[in-house]
Amino acid sequence: MLSWGDEYPIHQTPEPVAYAGSDRNFYDRYFFNGYSADGSVFFGGAFGIYPHLNIMDGAISVLKDGRQSSVFLSRPLGMERMDTRVGGLSVEVLEPMKRVALKLEETEGIAADLAFEGRSFPIEEPRFTHRQGPRMFIDCTRMTQNGFWNGWLRVDGETIAVDGSSWRGTRDRSWGVRPVGAPDPQPVPPERLPQYYWIWTPLNFGDRAVYFHVNDDAEGLAWNTRAKLVRDGTGQGEDREMDHCSARVVYKDGTRRVDSAQLTFTDPQGRGLGVELTPVQTFQMKGLGYGHPTRRHGAYHGAELATAREDIHPAELAWNDPENLHIQAISKAVLTDEDGVRHEGLGSFEQLFIGPHAPSGWADLLDT
Repeated sequence: MLSWGDEYPIHQTPEPVAYAGSDRNFYDRYFFNGYSADGSVFFGGAFGIYPHLNIMDGAISVLKDGRQSSVFLSRPLGMERMDTRVGGLSVEVLEPMKRVALKLEETEGIAADLAFEGRSFPIEEPRFTHRQGPRMFIDCTRMTQNGFWNGWLRVDGETIAVDGSSWRGTRDRSWGVRPVGAPDPQPVPPERLPQYYWIWTPLNFGDRAVYFHVNDDAEGLAWNTRAKLVRDGTGQGEDREMDHCSARVVYKDGTRRVDSAQLTFTDPQGRGLGVELTPVQTFQMKGLGYGHPTRRHGAYHGAELATAREDIHPAELAWNDPENLHIQAISKAVLTDEDGVRHEGLGSFEQLFIGPHAPSGWADLLDT
């Protein structure tokens, strides 16, 4: 089947663009977050395409005054991957690798008209490849970019101005294989305890950004990690790769939620840098479909456009309910650079902790 994409030189296989290999879990997604200068208002956006499930879906979620309000949208893809609209939600690339528009015509009381502009060229994270026994669980690539937001958000008639002089955030693009749609009903023998330890911290400072992530196994060994320091205006390949990157995490008593964290790494000249992180409030990723019990990514909601509204209060939710484990903590950040100069900033501390992790003292699914 031919589609709009076949007009462009973007093919990755000998087949038309409508097909993406053979794995039913192939996906292609946009993710966005943004926040006011003091972190009191935070929003997230997601927009996903699932070629072999023939579904497109998206969501926008706004956290303000302790309430997180989300709208979810889903429709059949119709095998057309370049029509990036689902209901009133749309993503438009204004300038590749630089500017992207995220818009939502009022739906279920929520609307948005936002434009993102990158501070530098996006970074490419190392390819994520992870198996559960013989079965491929994750095989994807992601690019990440910090930047400025301009425009507005509206929730139940209240308009929130988003000014690029003070609003920062992150957008990413990821594509490949990860669990989407209906879960696989057949486990891989022998059955084993689920394990996933994930930290992702895109951080914004005055004239630079810091990117750090790590996936640890049960013993605490990183199977995927990277840290970069990127100054404004940096082009492709000009960012600074950091070495010996690590995170020391302090958890809130009786939970797996992060109370504070210290990131450390060295620059190419061997000079040490560090970032101190202090979470200030919690954004539930299920508000964008991540791990949501009914609005999970790629779920089928019928042959027509389907929308839904949900309002939650993250501070009132049980941290150890599986659907609440995946969060982004809006965090104050202090970077001490290689010259000992301190830079104050803000960013998100994304976490998803399931199963054993020896450095944290965890041996079971959700022990503390």
